[in-house]
Amino acid sequence: MPSTSPHPDRGRILGLDVGSRRIGVAVSDLLGFTAQGLETIQRQNKRLDYAQLERVIREYEVYEIVVGLPLRMSGAEGIQAERMQIFAEELRQKFQLPVHLWDERLTSTQANRLLRETDMSIKRRGQVVDQMAAVLILQSFMDSRSMKREESRDAQEE
Repeated sequence: MPSTSPHPDRGRILGLDVGSRRIGVAVSDLLGFTAQGLETIQRQNKRLDYAQLERVIREYEVYEIVVGLPLRMSGAEGIQAERMQIFAEELRQKFQLPVHLWDERLTSTQANRLLRETDMSIKRRGQVVDQMAAVLILQSFMDSRSMKREESRDAQEE
C-alpha cells in the first residue's frame, strides 16, 4: 500500500513501540522534524492490529515506518529483537513501505522518567508510556537522519 502523498519522498513517518499487549504509536509532522503521539493500540490479534495500523497509515499518509528494536544493554539481540525483526518484515510485506528498526534501549525508562516529572496520575502514566516511548523512538530516528544530512551537506561544501 504505497503512500497516497503527492510527494512520495515526503509525508509522515510512523513510529511504533511494539509490546505484547500494546503498540505505542507516534507520527511525524509532514517535514519530518517533530514526532507527536497518537492513541496507543491495544493489541487483540494480528488481523485487527494490522487493520488499526492500516487506518493510521492511510489517515496520516505515512510513507515510512520506524519500529523500536529492543536490544539488550550490551547491544546484543535477544528473543524480543528477533520478534521485532519478524514484525518489521511483516509490515514491509503487508504495507509495501520501507520499515526501519531503531535501537530503543532506554526509551521506556526515559518515557517513564519524563512522565513522572508531570503531575499525571500513576494510572494515566501507565496509559501513555507506550505512546511516549514511540515518540522518543521516532524523534531519535529523525534527529539522527537530520544529523547525517547535515554532515553530508558539510562534506560536500568542503
